Amino acid sequence: MDNSPLVTPKDAPTQPRVGTEFDREMMQRCLLLARRALGRTSPNPLVGAVIVKDGEIVGEGFHPCAGEPHAEVFALRAAGENARGATIYVSLEPCNHYGRTPPCSEAIIAAGLVKVVVGMVDPNPLVAGGGIKKLKAAGIEVVVGVEEADCRRLNEGFVHRILHHQPFGILKYAMTLDGKIATTTGHSTWVTNQIARQTVHKLRSTCDAVIVGGNTVRQDNPYLTSHQQGAHNPLRVVMSRNLDLPTTANLWQTNTAPTVVLTEVGANPEFQGLLCQQGVEVVELDPLTPKRVMSYLYDRGLCSVLWECGGILAANAIAQGAVQKIVAFIAPKIIGGSHAPTPVGDLGFTTMNEALSLEDVEIRVIGSDCLITGYLPNS
Repeated sequence: MDNSPLVTPKDAPTQPRVGTEFDREMMQRCLLLARRALGRTSPNPLVGAVIVKDGEIVGEGFHPCAGEPHAEVFALRAAGENARGATIYVSLEPCNHYGRTPPCSEAIIAAGLVKVVVGMVDPNPLVAGGGIKKLKAAGIEVVVGVEEADCRRLNEGFVHRILHHQPFGILKYAMTLDGKIATTTGHSTWVTNQIARQTVHKLRSTCDAVIVGGNTVRQDNPYLTSHQQGAHNPLRVVMSRNLDLPTTANLWQTNTAPTVVLTEVGANPEFQGLLCQQGVEVVELDPLTPKRVMSYLYDRGLCSVLWECGGILAANAIAQGAVQKIVAFIAPKIIGGSHAPTPVGDLGFTTMNEALSLEDVEIRVIGSDCLITGYLPNS
């Protein structure tokens, strides 16, 4: 995805850049390191750290998963005595509280570092500037905001979880040029090209969960995995009120990725038992709505959720604030059909000025297809 042509609005605002060119280069290195743990750190953020002395990298690291040491600790271990008098670059403000691991701010002070370059302030109220304040009080020079936009984008799921107490929702769909996600018979294999599908697989590997409705299971029998050797597979979530689902489905094969089926209280106990025998987790929610589902997934510690559902569920997810970002693939195909399904169902809008205009829009060419990403207003 990153190597494809990119088009952004010409009037997109430009922010003054913080730090030197070398600072920005090192911060991008931090982000590159942090991405090695995509999909694996929730409810913690993705963080990378690089220690530099006399213009050379002497240590680096990233946070691999919750419960493991933070990025700064790995970088300090790698640097050893070379950390004394050096500069550390870290994509997120060092923590200043005791959780599963000790405060990184104290480790930095103890190591004798003289400068800390921070990508962004941690939105977590337990940190929220406290780490920076402690470092400055210890006489360490601190620079904040280097490549901040990229740092925030990498951790948009974590930031949204902290600020709004629910996971960050991404609605992904693929449609034809005339706005259809399937034919009138429901056939949808394949709307987009293979390169676009591989892009979706990579997107899944960055998310904590992927959600579909019962109709998607019945029509498409998806796997919802990353299809990549060694890559992270998200938690696969099926929403079904009545559990009118097939007894055999790829999603019930839990040896490669876990599956949880969310249903209403008391729905089809016999089928619930069948799913449990196959290793599928069944959870009853009241009510079974996108908003309630996101609250449940927040309680499970998730940061980012990918909605790969049909139009009706997608519309409900948008209306209930469960979606913040849109990832839309558009294939140069026309299939027609007045009753062929569309990616988003009825939102109740009757005039064009009610339309949801995406913000911070990016357009990429993926093979012969077009990929449009953007954020819903006030997301």
